[in-house]
Amino acid sequence: YLRWDQVDLDRGVAWIHADQSKSRKAITVPLNKDAQSVLNRRLGTHPEYVFTYQGKPQQVASTRAWKKALKAVGITDFRWHDLRHTWASWHVQHGTSLQELMELGGWSSYEMVLRYAHLAADHLQEAAQRIDGTNLAQSDIKNGLRLIVSH
Repeated sequence: YLRWDQVDLDRGVAWIHADQSKSRKAITVPLNKDAQSVLNRRLGTHPEYVFTYQGKPQQVASTRAWKKALKAVGITDFRWHDLRHTWASWHVQHGTSLQELMELGGWSSYEMVLRYAHLAADHLQEAAQRIDGTNLAQSDIKNGLRLIVSH
């Protein structure tokens, strides 16, 4: 039921009223360029509501339509909510702090953020390299094992 009066494309934000959110708290949603592009394509399709199907406002995504779309493209074992996990993981992998992610996702605790931000260790490689060459550690390779000794 997102309405056009809840979207400000000039400022790049949308908002969800408290009575529309799961947490019962109002949420301001900053819009990236992709989101703004989607909304711009919806302009003029309905005078009041942003997302409609056959002229009627859409409250939630249809489970039947979701399953049909997944089947059409050959995707199995994928839930609608998996998109939230993916979104959170992509943010962290691209440098979004957990504090920023918590605010973007509307979570009230770090514990909830961590449930969504499942990551491989690959994204930590850049962080590990930050202290390269600082002589904080000395390495010694012996019998195929790497021994790290701190001074």
